[in-house]
Amino acid sequence: MSVQAASQTIVEDSAGGRARAVNRMLGGIIGYARWPDGQRGAARTLCLVGAPRLTDRIAPVVPGGPAVTVRRTSADGATARSDCDILFLGRLPASDRQKLIGWVRGRAVLTMTDDDPACIYGAMFCLAGRQAGLSFSVNLDAIGRGPLRIDPRVLKIGGGEEEAL
Repeated sequence: MSVQAASQTIVEDSAGGRARAVNRMLGGIIGYARWPDGQRGAARTLCLVGAPRLTDRIAPVVPGGPAVTVRRTSADGATARSDCDILFLGRLPASDRQKLIGWVRGRAVLTMTDDDPACIYGAMFCLAGRQAGLSFSVNLDAIGRGPLRIDPRVLKIGGGEEEAL
């Protein structure tokens, strides 16, 4: 498995600061994803499964990009729908995580989590909270298995834009 870590973004020490940093990072990652439908500005649906660790206010904003609607759902609900463009995995049972990662293989679904800092369980992007910061890892194998294209400049999100939020 090939995992690459991005550098850290400084986060204001508050719940609001953490939420802004997480949503900014998620929006940045989404902005570097290209779906095979070719619709760069198309609205996207993020299906949130489980309980996020870093913030309970997942609401990514893509700078200059598409609107992202967040829908909380269960593992069964996500797999029953066909409108999940993005799958965010919070804390959930290992069996549900395996089911969801298996379900997205070969599909144009961007996967992200904040419950796997080492990025070993199959999500494409894995956020991790650090003291006064936020970082992410990229699972290159998971990205390579699907039809989404991720611009390699995504690795600059964590380091190239460091600033207090």
